[in-house]
Amino acid sequence: MTVCVCAHARVSMEESTHGKISYEDCKGTADWLLAQTSVRPLVGIVCGSGMGGLADMLKDQVAFNYKDIPNFPQSTVDGHAGRLVFGMLKGRPCVCMQGRFHLYEGYAIQKITLPMRIFSLLGVETVILTNAAGGLNQDFKVGDIMIMKDHINMPGFAGNNPLSGPNDGRFGVRFPCMSDAYDRELQQLAVDVGQELGYGDFLREGVYCVLGGPSFETIAECRMLHKLGADAVGMSTVHEVIVARHCGMRVFALSLITNKAVMDYDSEEKANHKEVLETGQHRSIQLQKLVSTMVTRMEYNNTNA
Repeated sequence: MTVCVCAHARVSMEESTHGKISYEDCKGTADWLLAQTSVRPLVGIVCGSGMGGLADMLKDQVAFNYKDIPNFPQSTVDGHAGRLVFGMLKGRPCVCMQGRFHLYEGYAIQKITLPMRIFSLLGVETVILTNAAGGLNQDFKVGDIMIMKDHINMPGFAGNNPLSGPNDGRFGVRFPCMSDAYDRELQQLAVDVGQELGYGDFLREGVYCVLGGPSFETIAECRMLHKLGADAVGMSTVHEVIVARHCGMRVFALSLITNKAVMDYDSEEKANHKEVLETGQHRSIQLQKLVSTMVTRMEYNNTNA
């Protein structure tokens, strides 16, 4: 079931691109969503490019188009459907974003991370994020799935951090720790589940570096990022992770290696978005099985889960 609302509940593109969203605005959006569905999600899932099939696994769905949700941005990228889907995944209450938001779409960094604030106010305890990424680690192959163990926040080095500006203590502390951004128990659970499912040949672990995009990386940039310790590079996820941790949620993230970063000036290879979407479709079944199995085995604070 897809829920639609009348036009007055929407925000204009100008409003959704600029300006900070207050706690009261986030609370209003969360309350509006909770009034439309009986699902009380404990897990929030964010689907990367070409990976929206994760949401299709949810049973008893109640879906909302982003354009109909008060204060919500809109997806503008191919491979991002632009729907928020509530439902049950293997008996666990979940909410899933089919499509996320990026700096290169022109949104303020606080706006692209707004869904994490709303997830928190919906009662979500654990966030699972997926993304498509270019492989910098020369041992990685196209189609590998990388468990993110850490990140390098390049836009943050230039002061573009989603926590910039006044801090609202109702969300979290002024200076949140990021050395434990990615939950180690969930990482180990992913390794264990991956081995059981026979994914050992293509399941990796590594460090993800975020850049602003939308242009793909130059050869010199790829070489530099590799030397800095990055195993994969992309244009998303990290900002959402920072805000999710600021709100006190556990975080687990996966990168699907959709192309190998070009590191050689003699190479004829060129990164392109079509390749990203095709690889996402190729690995979609394995990704869905890994995530859904993990969801059934997670421990939750809510005893009704």
